[in-house]
Amino acid sequence: MIKKIALASVMLLTVAQATDYGTVNGDKITDKDIATTIGQTGMDYASLDDAMKKRVIDMVVDRKLLTEAAAKSGIEKTEAYKTQLASLKKDLALDTWMRKEMKTLEKGLSKETLQAEYKKNKAKYSTPKKLQARHILIAQEADAKALIKELDAAKDTKAKFIELAKAKSTGPSGKDGGDLGWFELSRMVPEFSAAADKLKIGAYTKTPVKTQFGYHIIMLDGRKNATLKPFEAVEKEIRNQMSGQQFAGVMKKKTEALRKSAKIELAK
Repeated sequence: MIKKIALASVMLLTVAQATDYGTVNGDKITDKDIATTIGQTGMDYASLDDAMKKRVIDMVVDRKLLTEAAAKSGIEKTEAYKTQLASLKKDLALDTWMRKEMKTLEKGLSKETLQAEYKKNKAKYSTPKKLQARHILIAQEADAKALIKELDAAKDTKAKFIELAKAKSTGPSGKDGGDLGWFELSRMVPEFSAAADKLKIGAYTKTPVKTQFGYHIIMLDGRKNATLKPFEAVEKEIRNQMSGQQFAGVMKKKTEALRKSAKIELAK
């Protein structure tokens, strides 16, 4: 969370002025003003039509005029303003300090440390195995066995499978010839995934597969084995995760130490 807030702050502070939007009483309208105005909407100013761009600029102009009016009103001399400013300063000091600590931890993680983490958790950084299959779902086992006999006798088993799925399957994929598309094994019930994973491409189950939904005849259309993502593709992710974990530990120890030396009086 701290990193996301910090990143957003840095982005706003480092946006380069690329367009001349005009001025308000001599105060230039900047890219930062635009970003602040539409930042919460997720919109991209460059992709807006002319009418929307004008609305955004008008909003910036109004905000600048109101900000100028507020400053001239003497609000900065009030106790309410001073109290809120003091609170904002404390929050800013905490945020800046935390970002500094986080950056120190990130720099302290060597490439060797990141690679060791990568090798230790290869499954975590892999694209899981996927299967492409179709099935025929039947309520009664005897009926499923009869359909398997029809498939065994067919010359073109895939065409016959699609035909039977459309005509006989009680599952929602029946109208599509039983096509389930690509799926990770964890997406299906265990009995279904285990049976499908044992098949060769183009083969179908020779006995009905029983699940909580009924009896399935499964045909495997494709297979994508699990693949390990290159270290370079996940290096930043690993660095962020490890530095985040370290940061949480450091902050925990820091607060525990500060509590021991602090005078804390909580209301009962």
